[in-house]
Amino acid sequence: MSFEGLIIIMVSAAIVNNLVLIQFLGICPFLGVSKDMKSATGMGLAVLFVMFFATLVTWPIQMFLLEPNGLGYLQTIVFVLIIAALVQFIEIVLKRYIPALHVSLGVYLPLMTTNCALFAVTLMNVQKGYSLIESVVNSVGAGLGFLLAMTLFSAIRKHIENSDPPECFKGAPLTLIAAAILSISFFGFSGVIENLFG
Repeated sequence: MSFEGLIIIMVSAAIVNNLVLIQFLGICPFLGVSKDMKSATGMGLAVLFVMFFATLVTWPIQMFLLEPNGLGYLQTIVFVLIIAALVQFIEIVLKRYIPALHVSLGVYLPLMTTNCALFAVTLMNVQKGYSLIESVVNSVGAGLGFLLAMTLFSAIRKHIENSDPPECFKGAPLTLIAAAILSISFFGFSGVIENLFG
């Protein structure tokens, strides 16, 4: 595939088809960890890391082990096990070397094992018929899009905390309204891919 094609895949995954804001996948950590910028960035980077390495492992297993041997029905189990192993590795590393980030991510770090965004990316790479390079570019784009959504929403939540809304909007209602407005703003990028290199 051409360099332009890889850029289109990355921009599409990161912005136009953003996992969180357009496809509404991975909402649990998006809402739960975005209160603090450091935690949001840490979670975004952890998801990017897991997406990248999960793709490097799941794509060859799917193409060279599962499909040739008629074991495609094991895809879900195999992909979830690989993602779980990678998440456990990240948890061990964070606990050992960055304990403050490990504590701030709290329960959301082990919940990455069942994060539908991680599973969806590895599954979409196979379903779209991407090559290994295209799959890795798509995963990195999706991970960058997740990181972008987390950091943007964390900044918005910081402003929300410093505001004085009416009592009925305080807390979760205003947070959900802000998330909806951020999501709607990303719908403005639809059509960008068709005109990117036109």
